[in-house]
Amino acid sequence: MFIGDIVGNTGRKALRENLPYLKSKYQPHIIIVNGENAAAGRGITSAIANEFFNWGVHGITMGNHTWDNRDIFEFIDDEPRMVRPANFPPGTPGHGYTVVKGNGKQLAIVNLQGRTFLPAIDCPFRVGEEIVEELRRQHKCILVDFHAEATSEKIAMGWFMDGRASIVVGTHTHVQSNDDTILPGGTAYLTDAGMVGSREGILGMEKDAVLYKFTTQLPARFVVDEGKWMLHGLFADLDEDTGKAKRLEKIRLREDEWVME
Repeated sequence: MFIGDIVGNTGRKALRENLPYLKSKYQPHIIIVNGENAAAGRGITSAIANEFFNWGVHGITMGNHTWDNRDIFEFIDDEPRMVRPANFPPGTPGHGYTVVKGNGKQLAIVNLQGRTFLPAIDCPFRVGEEIVEELRRQHKCILVDFHAEATSEKIAMGWFMDGRASIVVGTHTHVQSNDDTILPGGTAYLTDAGMVGSREGILGMEKDAVLYKFTTQLPARFVVDEGKWMLHGLFADLDEDTGKAKRLEKIRLREDEWVME
């Protein structure tokens, strides 16, 4: 199970309240979340990361907001269950990929960041290929979180990794896409997992400040919205022998809406 970008306190509350239901429904062996917006919408802290792990999360991916909370420099090198984009410059703190374990299973997770409409960093395709080929020597099941803005770049990564990664899922836009598919080579693909946060704000932030910036082009301080939540993600069933996906299902929950138990 992969859960999209968790935004601030509203997103953490939604994750905490819904994990028991999601565990019961899908019975996942391994749960991965994107946590780059978990601390007030900007980065993550060790306390929040440990909260996620205590709730049953096995791994955390990040993105372009990895360094927004200075607390991360105190623990990212020592936390093997967290990854930041592998195509950050050499010498950057943290790790770009790892292998997490849960319920007797293993999953390799790789974090990459796109370059279209985002800061110019190393090529995610070249770096991703090198890492995935190395991981495939010992691991069949591999998840790639591609943190990118452009849908074209994400779709290209899906095809690029088809037959090599088990899952390629996009993050960053906070808007869940509707193109979930299993590609011909057996890779489960979704352009964007969506987010966990307020559905009454704009990408999880309070509307007024975002609207002010768009309409005036003046600086505005964005604050996490505390409205009713939505929770987005995906569930994939993988063949352990081949690493190929057998099933892919989007997860989409909204506060106060009825769900089938």
